[in-house]
Amino acid sequence: MKIRKNEIVCVLIVLAIFLSTAYVYPILPENMASHWNIAGDADGYISKLWGAFLMPIVLAGILALFIIIPRIDPLKNNIIKFIEYYDMFVIVFIIFILLLHMQIILWNIGYEISPNSVLPIGFAFLFYFLGILCENAQRNWSVGMRTPWTLSSEKVWKKTNKLAGKLLKISAAICLFGIIFQDYAVYFILIPVIVFMIYSFVYSYLEYKKLEKN
Repeated sequence: MKIRKNEIVCVLIVLAIFLSTAYVYPILPENMASHWNIAGDADGYISKLWGAFLMPIVLAGILALFIIIPRIDPLKNNIIKFIEYYDMFVIVFIIFILLLHMQIILWNIGYEISPNSVLPIGFAFLFYFLGILCENAQRNWSVGMRTPWTLSSEKVWKKTNKLAGKLLKISAAICLFGIIFQDYAVYFILIPVIVFMIYSFVYSYLEYKKLEKN
């Protein structure tokens, strides 16, 4: 597979994040807030270098993985069939990490925006587009709701991923309640998606058994 335009754009965006971080680096404190408790209060600090560049480094690593996956997946020809949705999700993921990174930088230069007001928006955005990706994903080993039963049956794959896609979109909507009830934001983010993914996992097993019986 040749290098695609979307991949070049993503690499340039990540490079821009590194450069913009380097630009504000001189005004960052020597010890940066890097962790916040459930109430949104800073309770963990790391050195300036890691505080500034940890997120961009993590993002660069994950982007490299996103670029490699369509080239090494055993069912990579199926990924090509929904590559536009895959590319869309990669862009959304970069925006998500950028949002988290901006919150950290802004907090540490004096604009104390609570992560509890940022995370619900970020995760709602991420879950919604992950739902779209699942709904359109063809069977593969890297993307979508992958269980032993979805990977064993095209029919079970399609039914399970359609369901998982809808549930992820519902999770996205529930996340937004975290903006209103910020003290409980983490619960609105984590509980629905965990419950829905467990349900999707069990659903794939039951659908496979039903298919096996028929």
